[in-house]
Amino acid sequence: MRITAANLKDSFKALAIDTFGSARDLLPIVLVIGVFQIFVLRQSVSGLISLAVGVLLVAAGLGFFIFGLRLALFPIGEDLAHSLARKGSVVWLIVFAFLLGFGTTIAEPALTAVATEAAEVAAGAGAISASEEARKSYVAGLRLTVALAVGVALVVGVLRILADWSLPKIITSGYIVVVLLTGVAPVDIVGIAYDSGGVTTSTVTVPLVTALGVGLASSLKGRNPMTDGFGLIALASLMPIMFVLAFGIVVQWM
Repeated sequence: MRITAANLKDSFKALAIDTFGSARDLLPIVLVIGVFQIFVLRQSVSGLISLAVGVLLVAAGLGFFIFGLRLALFPIGEDLAHSLARKGSVVWLIVFAFLLGFGTTIAEPALTAVATEAAEVAAGAGAISASEEARKSYVAGLRLTVALAVGVALVVGVLRILADWSLPKIITSGYIVVVLLTGVAPVDIVGIAYDSGGVTTSTVTVPLVTALGVGLASSLKGRNPMTDGFGLIALASLMPIMFVLAFGIVVQWM
């Protein structure tokens, strides 16, 4: 696409709108923190200038992020889903879905932070060795487990769209399995497993996964993007819980 002055003007306008919207959405959070800090805790807000600068930077960052989603990530996900569906290659579509889920999750900073903290707690509780090597192995194993779970979840989601499987039945069956695994999994892994379902729905994974589902449903005859294109995020949240519970059971046996 040829870049013109009009295109640049429209882009800057859209970026400004996204940034303003992000600042507006952050305002209630800032107000709640300020009210509790001053009227409930009765403490003055220290570092007011740095706090204001930080809020502005967060608003700007969110504005750029949302603008980037609409500019690149959503179109890329939808275009790839359309192209693979038109190509008629189910194998490549499944491979793409798995690699998309695995790649976006393994690099998720929140997952790394949770896995590192889990390793520290597990070492302190005696569930694993306190050595640095054991902790690194635990972190790597937990990250790989969650990333594999999200990859598998997207494969199941793609097959659901292609085969028109019932999403409520899949989700209900999945949570039944989660309840059964929770009963036999080590107590110290249960909380980590349930939290892992949240950290996988990150700011990068969610837009790409949503774009994949909507794009695939839009390109298939007889599928409705509204009813068939969504639901992948639910699977991406459910599957890591199952996999991490199983991971904890395996580590307990080792």
